[in-house]
Amino acid sequence: MRIQELDTPAVVCDLDLLERNIRDMHARCRQVDIPLRSHTKSSKIPEIAQMQIDAGSVGICCQKVGEAEVMVAGGLRDILLPYNIVGPAKADRLLRLARRGAVITVAVDSVATAQGISDTARQMGGRVRTLIEMDTGGRRCGVQSPAAARDLARQIVGLPGIELRGIMTYPTRVEAAPVLEEAVALFHRDGLPIEEISLGGTGVEALSKQLGGTEHRAGSYLWEGLDRIRTSADLSNERCPLRIICTVVSTPAPGRIIIDGGMKTFCSYPPTPYGHCVGHPELTIYGMSVEHGHVDTTASPHQFRVGDRLTWIPLHQEMALNLHDELVGYRGEQVEVIWPVAGRGKVR
Repeated sequence: MRIQELDTPAVVCDLDLLERNIRDMHARCRQVDIPLRSHTKSSKIPEIAQMQIDAGSVGICCQKVGEAEVMVAGGLRDILLPYNIVGPAKADRLLRLARRGAVITVAVDSVATAQGISDTARQMGGRVRTLIEMDTGGRRCGVQSPAAARDLARQIVGLPGIELRGIMTYPTRVEAAPVLEEAVALFHRDGLPIEEISLGGTGVEALSKQLGGTEHRAGSYLWEGLDRIRTSADLSNERCPLRIICTVVSTPAPGRIIIDGGMKTFCSYPPTPYGHCVGHPELTIYGMSVEHGHVDTTASPHQFRVGDRLTWIPLHQEMALNLHDELVGYRGEQVEVIWPVAGRGKVR
């Protein structure tokens, strides 16, 4: 089948570009001598995660237990969840993964979170590797100082089922240098485990190495989506493998066409233009309703007709992909593979 024969809306992936992005990212990490742990929330597809492992990733990241369950079922075994896993139900699922032979690491920033995992481990058996998350300017989760990280480590290091490994933060920022240095010094002073310093963010691999990271976490490199490079001078269709093919379903007035992809296809992620049209970059999606994309054609000399097909690079690739059941991989114009998006909707 050729991609132009697919029913629409269809989310498709240029396999040559995908493979190149994976190769290039691993090459950058090898060049600066830092191991890469690939974040799978960008695709939620075990087969793509395996491609990243085959290229040299030391393991993967998942943001939720549900994503990790999908990856373990797909054969992946070394998984970091840089997320606070809270509640008996989630802890039970986490320990079940560990007991199935997966090497599971989680992040915590409170005694309550670590204690919940420990209580479940004591009942079920099993052990979970643990990193203490530090807030180094991202203003999301994380303890607020090196001393707080040290104090939390003191409290959880002896808990049953908890194997303290070190610290993590996101994103890697140059301002984090003194905070991380002080935390590492405090851990060493107290004889606390600090084997791992996990840092992350696409594009800051060298900085993660400079700050003493033992691994670098990244995921956006997979798609190089429009939200990352739309303001760059090197914006290029050649950097973005993931596209959405839509059909023109109405030409209601001069200068305006309607496509069959709306918020439920692209995601309603502001701001406009929502996507970049491959082949007709002069087009602009100026608005969206639930199932319709509203396209301004006034800058285009082309006369669009009902049934025409347009290919778009979505503004936020991983949010768009999470709305769809499958991803179609193609090479040239030929469909080569159809991957189920096995982790879509796995938000628990």
